[in-house]
Parts: sequence; C-alpha cells; structure tokens
Amino acid sequence: MALYMQFTHVFQAKEELRKFWFGMARHEASHLGALALVEGVIENDPDIGESSKVWHDPSTVVRLRSLLNVYSREAREKISVERAFEMAIDVESSELEDVVVDLLHVVREQMVRDQAVKLLIHDLSDLSYMVEKFTSDEALLARADALVEHRFDALSVAQHQKTDGVPS
Repeated sequence: MALYMQFTHVFQAKEELRKFWFGMARHEASHLGALALVEGVIENDPDIGESSKVWHDPSTVVRLRSLLNVYSREAREKISVERAFEMAIDVESSELEDVVVDLLHVVREQMVRDQAVKLLIHDLSDLSYMVEKFTSDEALLARADALVEHRFDALSVAQHQKTDGVPS
C-alpha cells in the first residue's frame, strides 16, 4: 500500500496514473480490512481458527517485506512508468497474495471470499490495462495478463467446486 502511495507522488503530474496508483493503494487497504475481519472471526470463535489453519512459509513474508523495502527506496528516486508497473507485478505475484485469499476461507461466507477474489481480479485487470496503455513492453504485459489468468482460473475452480458441492 505504501509503495503504491509513493507512486501517486512519483506520477502526480499524470492524472490518470496518479488515480490508478491511488486506487491500487486503496484496494490494498481493503486487503488489510479483510485480514482484520479474519482476525475478528478467529478471536470470536477460536475453533474456526483451529480447524482452518493456513500454512505458509514464513520466508514468503520476509521476502516480500525485503522486496517492498528495496522498491520503496528505489521509488524515492525518479522511476519510469515501466519500472513502477514491473514492481507492482512483482508484488502482486507474491505468494503472500495467495495466503491472503487462503486466509479468507476462515470467513465462512462464500460471498465475502468471492467478492475479495473478484476485487483482486479487477485490480489486476486494471494493472494489465494500464501496462498496455502506458508502455510498449510486451513481456511486461504478458506477465500482467498471466496474473489475471491465474486469479481468474483460481476463482473458476472455487466456483466450480461450490456448484458441485465440494467444499472450498
């Protein structure tokens, strides 16, 4: 979220980019809200937390924190639009995004989980669109599109399991 807010400053002269980065930061803030919701569910019903453990490699968090620190220092200088998009794709590609989605399974409301994943897909689609609009880097666009496809495929599998009666 902080990195995207830095980008709003870096690209403040370009209204469309500034608004885009602000929107990305706002959506990252909603992820924090979703995690607070998960925390509240677990605090109020520890049995749910116990039966819904999400395993992740702690080094994932360390790697992402390190990446964000490096990118934050880099973003203090003038960076190109391409570089900002590359950083965003790296962050959004992190395994931590998968952990956040997995943590939402603690919330028993399917609608809440689906909404969170749909918002993530929307954000990634916007990112892909902006890469296409503001760069001519085909490899970067392919990475952005692959992210959208990955999230869409994951949502499709979850919805298919739901209609087949398989717990997600």
